[in-house]
Amino acid sequence: MKWWERLQQEMDALGWNKAELSKRSGVSYDSINKYLRGETDNPRGNVIDKLADAIGRSRVWLRDGVVLEPQSEVSPSLAKWVQARKVGIVSASLFREVDEFDQSEPEEITVPRDEKFPDARQLTFDVEGDSMNDLRPRPIMPGDTVVATAYEDIAGRVVLRDGMVVVVQRTRDGGHMREWSVKQIEIYEDRTEFHPRSNNPKHKPIVVQRQFDADDGVTVEIIGLVRMVLNTMPGF
Repeated sequence: MKWWERLQQEMDALGWNKAELSKRSGVSYDSINKYLRGETDNPRGNVIDKLADAIGRSRVWLRDGVVLEPQSEVSPSLAKWVQARKVGIVSASLFREVDEFDQSEPEEITVPRDEKFPDARQLTFDVEGDSMNDLRPRPIMPGDTVVATAYEDIAGRVVLRDGMVVVVQRTRDGGHMREWSVKQIEIYEDRTEFHPRSNNPKHKPIVVQRQFDADDGVTVEIIGLVRMVLNTMPGF
């Protein structure tokens, strides 16, 4: 299913026409017409955000069909341990076909509560490959699990800065192919760079000029701020 088909699906469920969506989102009627005809794979700027907000869905769901389940508790948890959703595998330079028909129940594990962001969702990713095996002061190795705070939940409270380690999502081919990888941020006046930290020279940084929208049909988005790395010792 394409992103505009998900948009149409939600409009139908809400009983909205294009004029209603235009009024509620602030996106022009003509633009919405074009989107719903499938003429634009990757809208520029914050159009996806506006449309997602209008229909009450997340950006990542509207654009990529990825469901990040909301917490059952609205108030911050006081428990020392919380449930974190296991999202998938992070592996640099490996694009995987998006399985839009995966109806399996999301797996959850228990992780220590993030004291800084107790009201945000926690996501976990299994690490493949060596793209962060030279990260300092602690490398991220194949077989590790990274625990990340959902960036969508904290974007308004966190200023991105040099040295932050994040989970980056890249999509291409109209959203059919997706890569999740862990990178370290370097911020410059005219661009943001997402760097591997590896002793393997094949891994290259992702360089994004001005906004997190590439010019080659590839979209780039931060989906998680890495807060913890876990590792289970083999043999048990």
